This record gives sequence, C-alpha cells and structure tokens, in this order.
Amino acid sequence: MVRQATRSVILLLVGGAILKTTISGTYVRYVKEGMWPLLYLAGGAMVVIAVLGIVGLFRPAVAGDHEHGGRFDAAWLLMVPMLAVLLLAPPALGGFSATRTGSALGTAPANADYPPLAAGDPVRLSVLDYASRSVFDQGRTLTDRTVKLSGFVMTGPDNRVYLARMRITCCAADARPVKVGLTGALPDGLAPDSWVEVVGRYDPRTDVDEVSAERIPYIAVTTATPIPAPKKAYES
Repeated sequence: MVRQATRSVILLLVGGAILKTTISGTYVRYVKEGMWPLLYLAGGAMVVIAVLGIVGLFRPAVAGDHEHGGRFDAAWLLMVPMLAVLLLAPPALGGFSATRTGSALGTAPANADYPPLAAGDPVRLSVLDYASRSVFDQGRTLTDRTVKLSGFVMTGPDNRVYLARMRITCCAADARPVKVGLTGALPDGLAPDSWVEVVGRYDPRTDVDEVSAERIPYIAVTTATPIPAPKKAYES
C-alpha cells in the first residue's frame, strides 16, 4: 500500500504541476505555445489516474497489504522537485544558457524571400527576423529603416553587448539563442539577463559566434528602454 500511495501522490503532483503551469500560462517557459491542448490532456489524465489510485487505498485491506508498511520508500523523495514546480515555477532560460550555446540562426533557407517591411517606423521585428534579414539578405530590406527589437542582455567576448532571444523547436531542452550585437546609444550598466527594447537601424558589421561559428549581426541603437520580462520569452 505504501508503494501504491507513493506512486499515486507523485502522479498527482506531476499532473497538478502540468495543469498549474498550463492554466497560469507559464508553460511557455518550457514548451511551444501551441502545445497547451496536449498539456491539458496529459495533466488531466495523470490527476484522474492518481485520484483513482488514492481511492483504491481505502478498499478493504487484504493479507499482505501492510507487509512493507514500516519501511521508508525512497520514491517519496521524488516529491521534492514536484513541490518546487508547484510552489515556485523556474524562470525561462536566459543569459546563462545563451553564453554556453551557439547562435541558432542556421543556414539560409532555400529560395528565401524577404518581403519589404511594413510601412511606418519603427517597425517591430522579432530578433530572429532581424538577424535573418541581416545575415541572409545582407540587410537589403533593413536599409534606411528604423526597427524595434526586444530581448535579454548578454555579454559576449571582449565585453561586447548582445541582445538575445532563445529559440525553441519543441521545448526548453532544445532551446538555442539568436543573438544581435548592440552598438550606438547604450545606457550605462546594462545588466546581463535584463530585458530591453531597442530602437535602431541596420549595422552591416558582424561577429562570429565562438561556439557555433555562425555570424552574429549588429544593430545601431538609437534608444534602449528597460522592460519587464515578457510572458512569452521564446521565439520559434
């Protein structure tokens, strides 16, 4: 009975953690946004199975049910990380992971076509879109335009300042950063992992990522404004 209780409680905590992060919206720190229906199904199924298992503990006892009742079951220790997720959801990946992972810009897509930017300056772009247009299209659609990007601050080699966003394909386990170098009007004391919104223009210079050897484009910043970390921290 002790082992059944352990399994049921752990399953209840895992399912509860999944449902909690899905309902609160913090699941986007761990998986892609469109996976919420699967999370509801998985978490709900775990909770139902766990409740049925707990209800089964109250059936009339039979011989042998209490045979191991006095021994500590190490599986209870698995409750610790589950309680941590329930009580304190870990933040999205940031600068610590980005500095240890190569840029995820990848190679130029076949037959890539970068249409003109929308009318009106500044035009908001994702970090991935800006970096792709800079590297693969040589900034053709960015020239003489003012753009707006947001991301977290990270420090590169020789104390260069980068703006970065983590890019995920499925979940946080495969997250890799897209980096853009910052030059121009930068405020003093930009702290690593702080989030900023920058407005600026295309800068043709590039760096080479020391980890992945991919090119890192630059933006010449005219204004940089601190912002809170967004609910949806990843790009895809």
